[in-house]
Amino acid sequence: MTDTTAPSSKPALPDRLAIEPSSPHYSSLVLEHDIGIRFNGKERHDVEEYCLSEGWVRVPAGKTVDRRGKPLLIKLKGQVEAFYK
Repeated sequence: MTDTTAPSSKPALPDRLAIEPSSPHYSSLVLEHDIGIRFNGKERHDVEEYCLSEGWVRVPAGKTVDRRGKPLLIKLKGQVEAFYK
């Protein structure tokens, strides 16, 4: 009997990834899996976009939104690690 529930291989995490579908850095194949972001040694759950090589993440700036209803984002610089959970 063969095991058909074997986990599928996950794609490599890109250097830069965004969760906004209109972004050129959006990847639905990667976002199908649960991804974790560790920023300066602490895991963050509010990251909208990251770049590993440049060392930054974009996170919402409180509850403020733009005129289209999307959250305003701020860029935080530091050590960024991305991993599959």
